[in-house]
Amino acid sequence: MAKWIRMVTAQTPTNIAVIKYWGKRDEALILPINDSISVTLDPDHLCTTTTVAVSPSFEQDRMWLNGKEISLSGGRYQNCLRAIRYCASGVEDEEKGMKIAKEDWEKLHLHIASYNNFPTAAGLASSAAGFACLIFALAKLMNVREDEGKLSAIARQGSGSACHSLYGGFVKWIMGKNGDGSDSLAVQLADEKHWGDLVIVIAVVSSQQKETSSTTGMHESVETSMLLKHRAEEIVPKRILQMEEAIKNRDFPTFAHLTCVDSNQFHAVCLDTCPPIFYMNDTSHRIISFVEKWNRAEGTPQVAYTFDAGPNAVLIAGNRRVAARLMQRLLFYFPPGADIDLNSYILGDKSILQDAGLKEMKDVEGLQPPPEIKENSPTQRYEGNVTYFICTRPGRSPIVLSDESQALLSPETGLPR
Repeated sequence: MAKWIRMVTAQTPTNIAVIKYWGKRDEALILPINDSISVTLDPDHLCTTTTVAVSPSFEQDRMWLNGKEISLSGGRYQNCLRAIRYCASGVEDEEKGMKIAKEDWEKLHLHIASYNNFPTAAGLASSAAGFACLIFALAKLMNVREDEGKLSAIARQGSGSACHSLYGGFVKWIMGKNGDGSDSLAVQLADEKHWGDLVIVIAVVSSQQKETSSTTGMHESVETSMLLKHRAEEIVPKRILQMEEAIKNRDFPTFAHLTCVDSNQFHAVCLDTCPPIFYMNDTSHRIISFVEKWNRAEGTPQVAYTFDAGPNAVLIAGNRRVAARLMQRLLFYFPPGADIDLNSYILGDKSILQDAGLKEMKDVEGLQPPPEIKENSPTQRYEGNVTYFICTRPGRSPIVLSDESQALLSPETGLPR
C-alpha cells in the first residue's frame, strides 16, 4: 500500500446552556435526566480547531490537545471512535493512489490534533466543542453519510453538551427515552440569524481548572440531591416549552428571566449536593448582584446571566445599545489590573467598546457609578477580579477549513506542526 496521508481540518463553536443539563440517567452512554437548550457562540471568538489524519503508515491512534499528547484509552474517546468507524464509508483518491474500503477503517490508525482558542476545563464548554469538532472532522474524513442529528448522538458519548455544538444558533438536546440512547440527540430550534441582535459578553473570572469536574459533580448530585429530582421531573419540562416559545418570538424579557432562574437553580442543586459543590466565587456573586439591581431599576430585564460549572459569567444583552451600557457597568465594577491594557482585556468583538465610548484607560477611569446605585451608598471597584472579557454573539455551525495552512498536522508526516 502506498504511504499516503488523508487529512481534514474542521472548526467547531462552543455553546452556553440557557436551560441546563445536569445529571445522567446512564453514565456510560451519557443520557441526560432532562432536555436542555443552548446558544451556540460565534466561532470567530470561541472555537475548537481539530485536524484528523489517516495513513497506513500510522502505527497507533494518537492525539494532541493544545500541543500536548494525551491518551486516547479513555472510555469516552473509545466509544466515539468505535461509533464513527462503524458509520464510515469507502473513500477513493486516484491522485494519491488511495483506496479505503468501509471495512479498512477498523484497521487504519488516526492522528488527531486539537486546539481551543479559550481556556480548557474552566466552565466554557471546552470538552463540548472538542468532542463535537472531533466527530464532525472524522465524519468528513471517513465519508460518513449520517446527518447532524445522528452525529450529535455520537458526539454526546464523548461529552453530553457536545451534541449542542453540531448546530449553530439555538439548539435543543432531547433527552430521549430509549435505553440505547438512539433518540437522545440535538435539534436546531433556530439558526443564528433568527435572533442576531443578541450580544453575549463572557467574564472570564478564572481560567483555572475547576476543583470538581462536571462528571463527578453530576454523579454526586444525582445520588444525593432531592432538589435535582424535582427539577428534572417538574420544573425543566415546563421551562423548556417556555424557552422554545421565547426564542421563537424573540421575547427577551421571558428569555432573560428563564435563563437567570435556571442558572440559579442549577447552582442551588450544586449546593444541595452532598458534599456541596461550589462552582461560583465572590466575583460571580457580585456580577449577579449588579445585574439584578440594574434589571430591577429598569423594570424589565436588560441582561440575562448564566453560569455553567465554573465561576465565569455569560451575560446576554438584548441588543447592542444595551450591550454598550453593560460594558460601561462591567468596566466600572471590574476595571483591568494595573499592567493590563484595554486591548488585551476585551477580546472578541471590540467594536462594543466604541459603542460604549471607551477608547482608552482614561475613559474607564472616568466612568461614573451606574444610576441604579443609591446616592451616598459606597461603591467599590474590584480591580483585577476579572481576567478578561470576551464579546461575542450567536454563531454558526461547524465548518471544514479547506486552507491547508490552518491544519494542525503536517501533510508530510501526520505529526503536529
